[in-house]
Amino acid sequence: MNSSTAIAPRGNARRTAGVTFAARLSFEDIRHSYHGKETIRGVTLTAEAGEVLCLLGPSGSGKTTLLRIAAGIEVQTSGRLLLNEREVAGPSGFVPPEQRGIGLMFQDFALFPHMSVIDNVRFGLTALPAGEARAEAMLALERVGLAHYADKYPHVLSGGEQQRVALARALAPRPGVLLMDEPFSGLDSRLKDQIRADTLAILRETRATAVVVTHDAEEAMRMADRIALLRDGKLVQVGTSDDLYRRPKDLFAAAFFSEINEFSGVVRGGGVETPLGVASAGTIPEGREVSVAVRLSGVHVLAEGGPIPARIVSRRFLGVVEMLTLAIPGREQPVRARVRADLLAPDLKDVTLRVDAQDILVFEKDA
Repeated sequence: MNSSTAIAPRGNARRTAGVTFAARLSFEDIRHSYHGKETIRGVTLTAEAGEVLCLLGPSGSGKTTLLRIAAGIEVQTSGRLLLNEREVAGPSGFVPPEQRGIGLMFQDFALFPHMSVIDNVRFGLTALPAGEARAEAMLALERVGLAHYADKYPHVLSGGEQQRVALARALAPRPGVLLMDEPFSGLDSRLKDQIRADTLAILRETRATAVVVTHDAEEAMRMADRIALLRDGKLVQVGTSDDLYRRPKDLFAAAFFSEINEFSGVVRGGGVETPLGVASAGTIPEGREVSVAVRLSGVHVLAEGGPIPARIVSRRFLGVVEMLTLAIPGREQPVRARVRADLLAPDLKDVTLRVDAQDILVFEKDA
């Protein structure tokens, strides 16, 4: 067992989480249709035992549908779902949700308002005698630092506290896999980072396999061992945050992990001309149409000394950084940059630009 103990909000010490027996969850060529429209299109993906896997993508990409299929709330059109190599949904049969050993934490926490906190947490422990169920529920509440709220009702708790009660309820049966659907979306932005860190610490201690749905790339990068990026029901790319940020498979993946300037061009002489200079086309064949993405953070704006002259059209102060819109002589398309605040004099208009090569990404356009 991990001996470390995270610090819960409000200064309440919490008990170190008990270890579960993590399971391996595999989706094999999962397809799903709703009213004749295909919502999941042949997804094959595995969450390894003890891993935190984030399903990332925009609304309508199929993230929550995959989670519901894993939970047994939704049934796929075809394909198989395996838990530790045992088929729990597929051609060979269907295991009911309550027999899968999979926990589900909803986006809105779904706490019963007429039940006390302790009764909410022990709701899923019906297989245990009442005394044992209460003891396990109290242990789960101690893990999240809320044992002192056991006899209170959800309405007296803050959003962050309700989130931790929902986590305690999901972990109380010690599931092999925990599914979390946008678990932090309803939290105040000031609390989100702390609650997310506490949740991750508890997941690490319990060693449960966790599949977390989010539309926030930064949140996925903060939490996940690996990220599965989805679009229109298809798996775009799977890998670590470093993989997806530094080596995105396509323009969609690049844009999902950072703000970009996007240009179009044609490969000529091994490169492609853009308003920010000629970018290397790598192995893309001559004459192919390409999309070029330049990260805003990779555009360096200098008072002088850069190879590209530009003029500041607008600037927006965002606290730590400023967002700039720049015009380049002879180019109709403006360029955006994100620079450290106070780097440039307030009245500065004419500037120069320099771009980092690693922040220029070139992708062949789909036929």
